[in-house]
Amino acid sequence: MAATSLDTQHRQARKAGIASFVGTTIEWYDFYAYSTAAALVLGKLFFPSTNALIGTLAAFASFWVGFLARPIGGIVFGHLGDKVGRKKTLIVTLMLMGGCTTLMGLLPTYNQVGVLAPVLLILLRLTQGIAMGGEWGGAVVLSSEHAPKGKEILYSAFAQQGSPAGNLLATVAFLVISMLPDHQFMTWGWRVPFLMSAALVAVGLFIRMSVDESPAMKELQAKNKVAKLPIAEVLRHHKGLVAMGVGACVIALSATYFKTTFALSWAVTSIGFDRTQFLSVITFAIVVQLIVQPFGAVLATKMDLKKAIIYMLVPEIVALPLMFSMIATGSTKLAMIGMALASIPHSLYYAAMAGMLAKAFPAQVRYTGISLAYQICGMVFAGTTPILGQYLLSATGSILSVVALGVVHVLITLVCALMLVARMQGEGTLEAQRTVTARV
Repeated sequence: MAATSLDTQHRQARKAGIASFVGTTIEWYDFYAYSTAAALVLGKLFFPSTNALIGTLAAFASFWVGFLARPIGGIVFGHLGDKVGRKKTLIVTLMLMGGCTTLMGLLPTYNQVGVLAPVLLILLRLTQGIAMGGEWGGAVVLSSEHAPKGKEILYSAFAQQGSPAGNLLATVAFLVISMLPDHQFMTWGWRVPFLMSAALVAVGLFIRMSVDESPAMKELQAKNKVAKLPIAEVLRHHKGLVAMGVGACVIALSATYFKTTFALSWAVTSIGFDRTQFLSVITFAIVVQLIVQPFGAVLATKMDLKKAIIYMLVPEIVALPLMFSMIATGSTKLAMIGMALASIPHSLYYAAMAGMLAKAFPAQVRYTGISLAYQICGMVFAGTTPILGQYLLSATGSILSVVALGVVHVLITLVCALMLVARMQGEGTLEAQRTVTARV
């Protein structure tokens, strides 16, 4: 009987992990499709200007709007996830995200309806950001809470795989479409990746609806221990955890936008790559990330977490500058090697980061707590990466200023991640002492 119960638990854990992976893949596909389009086409179609740089900056600013909205989504859907359940909330976020992305593919351009075009684009991007703000935290929590004891970081990594998988899907979609002649790409081709979202969402909903609510949430509901106002409890009792969580996410989030959104724009406009060429560079790096990333969760599970964090993050201090140097050569092969090498450190860390955050917050406010930390980081650091990178490059005329920004992001992450683990381990020791005292 016990064996049957254990088999059922493991089966549900695997199903939750797969559902989280598929759901976050679709959500990240939608989000990355916009970032790729912002680098290639949106500036010209929705923010026309006699100065190409101004159009690109405006497109990157609209890209950031999605990040501004993500903390709102983290609060709103975190509240729902901690009050009514993880599963129901994740179904809503998936439908909302897919609907916004599909509508983006149907939008008229500036030449067709004037200023209404960028207004509608920004409104959809805001809504997309709200949906994304609720998706990530819920997917991580659902996987983590279904996981067998001691394997929370491993199972949380299922949700993390959605980021490179979604990025790969979006990049490949644009890579194929970018092979069209310029006129066709600019008139209808760019719309296709957005419209594909509708089919992906249908698949995601089918899988996600088959998953049970998490055991931790069921227990909270059964014992009537659900938080009345999760955000208030987080801000009252866990502000320090949120602050450390924000810092611990920085390079894990911003590295993708250094590599894709900013580097794509820089390589095409300043170095001399054509869009198809550099999209193939990005595609190769994402494949490397997809393969390498799960080993970060294994590493964090098998060894001391502090040592694992150091081993995973310190190499990025060298790899990120090397990537930009190799892209600057104009060689596709060297750019591929540089970007692939720079993908490895932060990818390993990204896999472990989700489970680490989930373990830091108590179950009553877990969805809200990790969503808030992750999405504030996205708003402040990741969403500003392309526009700040473009500004630094324009102001200084040197890619070294962008490299310096990347290194600062790595150092912030390293310090905050080690602080977060030290606090978790300290609280774990204190809890163990309390248990021993209670038994005595």
